[in-house]
Amino acid sequence: MEKHSDEENGVEEEPRSLEQKEKRKGKHDKPKPWDDDPNIDHWKIDKFDPSWNDGGMLEVSSFSTLFPQYREKYLQEAWPMVKSSLKEFGVACELNLVEGSMTVSTTRKTRDPYIIIKARDLIKLLSRSIPAPQAIKILDDEMQCDIIKISGMVRNKERFVKRRQHLVGPNSSTLKALEILTGCYILVQGNTVAAMGSFKGLKQVRRIVEECMLNKMHPVYNIKVLMMKKELEKDPALAQENWDRFLPKFKKKNVKQKKVNTKQKKPYTPFPPPQQPSKVREPLINISDRAGFLPLMYRFSSTHVPNNNKVNN
Repeated sequence: MEKHSDEENGVEEEPRSLEQKEKRKGKHDKPKPWDDDPNIDHWKIDKFDPSWNDGGMLEVSSFSTLFPQYREKYLQEAWPMVKSSLKEFGVACELNLVEGSMTVSTTRKTRDPYIIIKARDLIKLLSRSIPAPQAIKILDDEMQCDIIKISGMVRNKERFVKRRQHLVGPNSSTLKALEILTGCYILVQGNTVAAMGSFKGLKQVRRIVEECMLNKMHPVYNIKVLMMKKELEKDPALAQENWDRFLPKFKKKNVKQKKVNTKQKKPYTPFPPPQQPSKVREPLINISDRAGFLPLMYRFSSTHVPNNNKVNN
């Protein structure tokens, strides 16, 4: 069959303008009427109802993670508590002491599709030295977790340890202040920082940790800013205003230290240094001026001229 173009059929195509293409490109990014609605809490997570998924899961999903050897004894003691808490959501778990791994998988009783992701986060937190009672809280819908890797942010090991200590502070005072202001549980250990809390709090924790490890801002300054924001939130008149004029501004100041020049750099000369006089041809008489007299040291040769005045017998 012959294909006829639209021009042959008497229909002309209307050329699409650039404006129509641009409008079509971002048609899904249009503002929604509920974006700016003050009565809607966008951070709220609705609790899962098992009646939404009566049929259960069609496929088996599983996750596994390794744990260090020093956690083996603790996990073996706390595993019955972990197993019973996962059983309530219909998730099976297994602790393999030979391979040093933990595995979670869905069963026929599993109703919530997202609970397997929560179970995966649970075994990750357990392997990161978080206590089991605290790690089990991740199974709640309102609790989230974030594991921040800080090992690749600083190359020098001494600087890495020093900046990581800034997050903890003296007697863990800085860490406790961050936990109170952000509402998150924070654990700094090894090359990672594990945090548990709401999405809003985890976002603040990640920003503070990254700024500290990259030497952009000390955690103490971030604590001051968070305290100011807590006070401004109490005033309803300032809810819709910009808070930049109230917040303190910290500028990074690098104090230049004067370097002591211990060695003065000699000017470059392409010619070699002059030849020093030979020590073999030094004068045999050493004259030194001390206390106003000149002692002389003579050298007599082994062969000397005999005295002619002496008469041989």
